[in-house]
Amino acid sequence: MTVAHNPDPAPNTAMQRDASMDAFEFVRELATELSSSTIELPSFPDVALRVQKVLSEDCASSERVVRVLGAEPMLATRVLSMANSAALNPGGKPVTELRAAVTRLGFDALRAAAVGFAMAQLRRAKAYAGIERHLNVLWQHSVLVASLCFVVARRANKVNPDMAMLTGLVHGVGKLYILTHSMRHPALFGDQTMYQRIVRDWHGNIAKALLESWFLADEIVNAVSSYEDSARELRGTSAALADVLEIADMLSMCKDSPELIRTRLADRKAAVHLGLDADICRELVGESAEELAALRSALGQ
Repeated sequence: MTVAHNPDPAPNTAMQRDASMDAFEFVRELATELSSSTIELPSFPDVALRVQKVLSEDCASSERVVRVLGAEPMLATRVLSMANSAALNPGGKPVTELRAAVTRLGFDALRAAAVGFAMAQLRRAKAYAGIERHLNVLWQHSVLVASLCFVVARRANKVNPDMAMLTGLVHGVGKLYILTHSMRHPALFGDQTMYQRIVRDWHGNIAKALLESWFLADEIVNAVSSYEDSARELRGTSAALADVLEIADMLSMCKDSPELIRTRLADRKAAVHLGLDADICRELVGESAEELAALRSALGQ
């Protein structure tokens, strides 16, 4: 009779213990940072925050926005490129001056340009060597959700498509924050079950704190922090944005399996609110492919 060999469980037990200790320490750090209002993304360019702050001011003028953008040539170039992209320049008439680009884009698209610029800088930061692939996966998913948000909002006609696009673009910042900070806790990152549990429980509150510090509109903050909660109680634009983001995120998960859309859409109040059914959603997935290509080009992906 052959007796099965049972490997020594001690090493695995030790790894689990290390991951649990890392998880405890990591959660403690997250709670401390959230309660002390010190939460921020390392390597996030200051100019991107200045742009968001200026755009949030009630009396913000195009001249002031141009001055802030012009202080960072790389960001100014990104804005000009975005203004001339197929996504935001369907007429094909080129602009060569930053002032004209600002006028063409509007503030929500300018915010998206600033976020795209900041994410490009962050992904290239030496501090994140070793997790570049994970950063890219998160960012590419955000761009996909942004394109889906745009087409869903355009079809539903309940919220500005540019605002919806921006909402989709920033909806994953809480996950991005957790990823960048997990480098200090390698044992935790190695235990993906535990890591994903922390992401699930914490990314919404972290996103809320980050987006508030970036001076984004309350409606966007509310939508991003609550779109996964089926029992959310929002009103007005916040509610419509959360519905759009919920449907866009769902479609991003099954865009390559159209037959799943009907199943995933069942009993979703967001779809009812937006007047969407499975057939319409399948059409939107097709429409989003063109928008995704245009948005990636506009964001310099």
